[in-house]
Amino acid sequence: MAERTIGVAGGLAGQTEADPGASLVHLRRTAADALSNLVGVLELTVDGQVRCSAATRLPYAATVKLVEDVLVAGDYYEDEPVASFAWPVLLQVGGLARRSGTTLELTARGRTVLARPSYAALGALWDRWLTSVSHDELSRIEAIKGQRRPATLTPAATRRAVVAAGLAAIRPGAWTNLGALLSVLRTRPPRLTASRSLVARWRLYIGDSYHGSLGHAGAGAWDIIEGRYALCVLLEYAATIGLIDVAYTDPRGARDDYRGLWGAEEYDCLSRYDGLLAVRVNELGTAVLHDPDALPSLGLPVPRRA
Repeated sequence: MAERTIGVAGGLAGQTEADPGASLVHLRRTAADALSNLVGVLELTVDGQVRCSAATRLPYAATVKLVEDVLVAGDYYEDEPVASFAWPVLLQVGGLARRSGTTLELTARGRTVLARPSYAALGALWDRWLTSVSHDELSRIEAIKGQRRPATLTPAATRRAVVAAGLAAIRPGAWTNLGALLSVLRTRPPRLTASRSLVARWRLYIGDSYHGSLGHAGAGAWDIIEGRYALCVLLEYAATIGLIDVAYTDPRGARDDYRGLWGAEEYDCLSRYDGLLAVRVNELGTAVLHDPDALPSLGLPVPRRA
């Protein structure tokens, strides 16, 4: 079963006693579904139904909806694309599909994966995504403005590597609260850093470039910028590829670290990823992060193709 829901008080994964006042938390196991989802999106591509902007390589809204419909357990949230946005991006950076105009077509690599789907293909997809340069996930935190200013952000590939190292540092098979994981990313060298300097941090803002500058947030800016970036990488890519199981809830009201910032009062959440509560590096993630040679022998189901 890919997903179940429990009542959780305090936002800690693993609690099983429902509390009438608790938020509803979803627990999603991702590895087996990720391979089925990869096959489903590759089949959509064969049918010529996956289209992306020629300028940005990002999927059109209609494509996102089609992808959402083929995902085994659906997307994480209704009307808020996460995995359904990520898959067309992943096909391109993973060398599984290329654009012909605005329509994606399978490459030879993509046809091979579709014919013989394997967890090694998901491991290779993760590795290729880590070093890709076509898209910066921080742009998915739309509330943070000023990202396109020159010399403002560190390279996305450098940030991804830090998040991957953080996942490799936590205990496989055990639930890790997001607060604990973010602490690892904040303090363990190499530290996760998104703005190039303190001066660059002042260029990022919410609402208004002067009053809403994140330079005013001081030390709290890390949770807003780097913390939200990490949440995006974890939910939109690591979980979508199947490396981590996730516990998550409605993002609205899930985090209050941005309350009090100028211009933030209009947001009931700062990002669609705010509801991520805890992660667990699963069997696939353990192999990818620690022992890639073990991927062919994983005892996980492989989807059959008609």
